[in-house]
Amino acid sequence: MIQIDQNLLETRLDRLIAEKVAELLNAMLDAEADEIANAAKYERTGERKAYRAGHYDRSLTAKAGRLALKVPKLKGAVFESAVIERYRRREESVEEALIDMYLAGVSTRQVDDISQL
Repeated sequence: MIQIDQNLLETRLDRLIAEKVAELLNAMLDAEADEIANAAKYERTGERKAYRAGHYDRSLTAKAGRLALKVPKLKGAVFESAVIERYRRREESVEEALIDMYLAGVSTRQVDDISQL
């Protein structure tokens, strides 16, 4: 007989999903930086418009959880991402859900209890 700890399974699954979403977003940010610079990281080309200047860490709260992102910095161009807005700290669906809960008359205690899950 096999016993499965449901909470442990969900926790590991949530963590795996958050890691994969963060990896995907970081790859998309790198691809955007390559497109703006007109060259890949460490690529030598005459058509290069900007150079990589490291990255800065940023967190984003999404359905998958808190994501750790590495936003590229460019020298010679401004990096503006279409993936995430500049000052956005939460995914829009979270904000929309909070607004919907408020309009539906859900108490802040219930919202706090739900968000802790």
